[in-house]
Amino acid sequence: MMEKNDFTKGKISRNILNLAVPMTLAQLINVLYNIIDRVYIGRLPHVASHALAGVGITFPIITIVIAFANLIGMGGAPLFSIERGKNNQSKAEEIMGNSFALLIICGVILTIVIFLFKEPILYLFGASDTIFSYANDYISIYLCGSIFVMISLGMNSFINAQGFGKTGMYTVLIGAILNLVLDPLFIFVFDLGVKGAAIATIISQFVSALWVLYFLSGGDTIIKLKRESMHLKLCLVKEIITLGMSGFVMAITNSLVQIVCNATLQQYGGDIYISVMTVLNSIREVITMPVSGITNGSQPVMSFNYGAGCFSRVKKCIRFMSVVCVSYMVIMWLITLAIPDIFIKIFNDDALLLEKGVPAVRLYYFGYFMMAFQFCGQSSFVALNKSRQAIFFSLFRKVIIVVPLTLWLPTIPSLGVMGVFLAEPISNFIGGSASFLTMLVSVYRKLPARDDRIASLEEMSMVQ
Repeated sequence: MMEKNDFTKGKISRNILNLAVPMTLAQLINVLYNIIDRVYIGRLPHVASHALAGVGITFPIITIVIAFANLIGMGGAPLFSIERGKNNQSKAEEIMGNSFALLIICGVILTIVIFLFKEPILYLFGASDTIFSYANDYISIYLCGSIFVMISLGMNSFINAQGFGKTGMYTVLIGAILNLVLDPLFIFVFDLGVKGAAIATIISQFVSALWVLYFLSGGDTIIKLKRESMHLKLCLVKEIITLGMSGFVMAITNSLVQIVCNATLQQYGGDIYISVMTVLNSIREVITMPVSGITNGSQPVMSFNYGAGCFSRVKKCIRFMSVVCVSYMVIMWLITLAIPDIFIKIFNDDALLLEKGVPAVRLYYFGYFMMAFQFCGQSSFVALNKSRQAIFFSLFRKVIIVVPLTLWLPTIPSLGVMGVFLAEPISNFIGGSASFLTMLVSVYRKLPARDDRIASLEEMSMVQ
């Protein structure tokens, strides 16, 4: 089994694609959790636009839950892979066990805190009296299953880190199929509307979480999740949180941007523009899905080879990942420019939504291929345990660029509400360029020209 999942052997492209293809499919399926909800909610008679806007208001809260899953899963998994590359199985096991314990603790605390303050939070995030009830109905039920979301997302990273990309895909596939079946049942047959969509989602996530735990504690995995490895060690907790802070900050800043966007859109455009932003966020999830699959699939390969001292293979990983991601994003950018109305009609064909949404799509996604550079730079930093750079560029694009622009641009009379959508392409050009170029200079070029593994074999042969 160790031989099978040794990333120092075989073609780099094949190693990455063996993980990336099922992980991309998993990303697609994962997007379906929320996309399916929004598609069905967008078809509710008489209240579709308001219900869609209400669910859109809950996105920042859902993103916060995902952020904590990323904090631990994306922090622990690269460290886990590096230790596997060093053949240090016992420490890898401890990292996984500590990560699981942290996910449980964070899940419980998050659920309690958000429940206590959900009403002021929803109004702060841009809810109006008209759409508050829809937002409240959805998030109240979703929070009951937030711990399942954290386990399925956070611990699935350790399945992928061991090279079981297909099994990781099944984690999400099982839940998505359930969601696909249960959504129309709860929304329309039981006439529960938005509440039904939330119930279907948490049942699906519960089953996904069970699948993850079943696999990681079973006989097919390389390194098992054991109870004795769950005793928290301060040094490991610190390492996990430090490296995971990049993914956490990226998700939290996404949440911050969503909050600022919704509040600004409510001020300058009203509920209809929150519906437009809900659709834009949904389209973005679909577009970036393959890029996330490739970069997430590259991380275990990079981390393993970095831990094993195979630096030339790390460089090959970065080159392959970058070329594939940028090429794909250029194609998707051109498609969104050509047929923006098709994407909007997936959710709702309301004439007003199309009128406001089409120009917003073209503006929001202008030059969107630059986002691929951000993804590649961030993934390289995280995979090679460069936490400072990863955290900085997570903050840089969203907090330093997007948020100020979102608040300032709409005050320009000629832009108005469209200024909110213009902030995204500006940040992609600046943030994407800065992240990728810094990675090339500070990481890629500084990797040793000679592999440690080759050097050690040569030294052994000389001694003999």
